[in-house]
Amino acid sequence: MAGQFAKPRSDPFEDKDGVKLPSYRGDNINGDAFNEKSRIPDPQRMIRAYTQSVATLNLLRAFATGGYAAMQRVTQWNLDFTEHSEQGDRYRELARRVDDALGFMGACGLTADHPVMTTTEFWTSHECLLLPYEQALTREDSTSGLYYDCSAHMLWVGERTRQLDGAHVEFLRGVSNPLGIKVSDKMDPNELVKLIDILNPENRPGRITVITRIKNMRVKLPYLIRAVRRAGQIVTWVSDPMHGNTIKAPCGLKTRAFDAIRAEVRAFFDVHDQEGSYPGGVHLEMTGQNVTECVGGSRTITYNDLSSRYHTHCDPRLNASQSLELAFIIAERLRRRRIGSQRTFPSLRL
Repeated sequence: MAGQFAKPRSDPFEDKDGVKLPSYRGDNINGDAFNEKSRIPDPQRMIRAYTQSVATLNLLRAFATGGYAAMQRVTQWNLDFTEHSEQGDRYRELARRVDDALGFMGACGLTADHPVMTTTEFWTSHECLLLPYEQALTREDSTSGLYYDCSAHMLWVGERTRQLDGAHVEFLRGVSNPLGIKVSDKMDPNELVKLIDILNPENRPGRITVITRIKNMRVKLPYLIRAVRRAGQIVTWVSDPMHGNTIKAPCGLKTRAFDAIRAEVRAFFDVHDQEGSYPGGVHLEMTGQNVTECVGGSRTITYNDLSSRYHTHCDPRLNASQSLELAFIIAERLRRRRIGSQRTFPSLRL
């Protein structure tokens, strides 16, 4: 949203019609146009990425504190993409219930002009990939003497950069930001424990978030959870159902199947229920625009639809309708989990 303009690539080169060029590595480094000039790394791009990030963050701050995030506006938020869909109907019903609750709170004295009702907090996060960019934005806090990477609030170490003796792990070990660790099927449970120990030797709560992107979630995730629990390490578990489900459509475009994303989210919750641990969050790549980049969903985007509104230069994103549909699925699962907990612990009922 505001910071990561570098893109990890599995292949350093890209071939098209017999022409071989360096891969596009994100706007922080080179361009996506398939020509030799565009693919030459340009350090000035880091300056442009920084200024664009600053402008984006300033806009978000204005929205967050200027009343745009006020709950009273819940019925005014952009719903044109679900005007005639099941998600739109469900959202409008939810908005009506929120309005009713706000009316009750106003009657109790918590009026619409109270700051808690008109503002919200937000944080940014991205993968710590391009070290020269991250190092240039690292500062020492004069009050605590601790170092922070000011390119984002939370930084991730990725699948390709999480070597225990690698430069990225060494850099992240020295900053005090909250950290994310991206984990795939390839992660060995013992290696995960060692990596967490390097990045959080004092076992501080809130320091480490483990971001899972595992296709065979039901097989692999339990071993990771058990290893971390045996080591007594405190982490937050988050599901990233997007990156492990990228496929190539017959037309050549990268896409993701909504059903596969939904299945991975469900498996994530199921495993945590089975292991007695807690699902801490879900990471999605999405946009408010009515794009056609991921197939499936209630409005049934097909392979033939992909090229009509495929706007991303990097990874395919859920559109607004698909995002809202998945949000309702997750909310329903959390509601059932909460009701189940209340049945197990009747004293928690209000």
